[in-house]
Amino acid sequence: MDRRKSLTHFFNMKLFTIPNIITLGNLLCGFFGILAASQGRLQEAGFFIFIALILDFLDGFVARMFNSYSDIGKQLDSLADMVSFGVLPSFILYYMMADDGYLQYLSLVPALSSALRLAKFNIDDRQSDGFRGLPTPANAMVVASFPFILAEGYSFLEGNLITLIFGTYAILISIIMISDLPMLALKFKNFSWASNSMRYLFLIASIALIAVFQVTAVPLILLLYVGFSLVGNKTNEA
Repeated sequence: MDRRKSLTHFFNMKLFTIPNIITLGNLLCGFFGILAASQGRLQEAGFFIFIALILDFLDGFVARMFNSYSDIGKQLDSLADMVSFGVLPSFILYYMMADDGYLQYLSLVPALSSALRLAKFNIDDRQSDGFRGLPTPANAMVVASFPFILAEGYSFLEGNLITLIFGTYAILISIIMISDLPMLALKFKNFSWASNSMRYLFLIASIALIAVFQVTAVPLILLLYVGFSLVGNKTNEA
């Protein structure tokens, strides 16, 4: 018994709760995704982002289910998100813009903005029920879709145009991430149409876009999300 207590004390078993283990899985996805991107396997890197998104959802879901919230879990979640949804997307952008001179370094700006965004989220009490600025997973999901979109064979997406599109995206998305713009919260406190009309319309429109455009719909859904957030803010002000 004494030896067991000593081991428990040594390893601090509170660190190894189920939500934290899932979060570490998210972090591992970020590591393997960076490895894949650096070797030119950009679709595989994007696939790791999608897995990390699922794990990011699961760790919060499990924490709520078992009521196992902790300050350690909160900090660990941000650190994992920084790698999987901050650094990894910038790696993908960097290698998609490779051989285009100094402009490809614009791909690093979203990683820096993600760090600011996550630090802000951790200390901003206003974000307990909603978001201020675009969440980092939203940017990661869009970037993860880019290698798959290019694989669709859009002939006009090549050369300098790719650099222009992705460089512009990197700057704009970074501004939105660190902005103070209230974003549409997708949490349903009830299922009535009156209370959730914007959420239902957004989900219906997103499903329609996916049905028509498939993976190409992902960037369009981001634009839709920002647009719905702006409309919702004006409605609330009125």
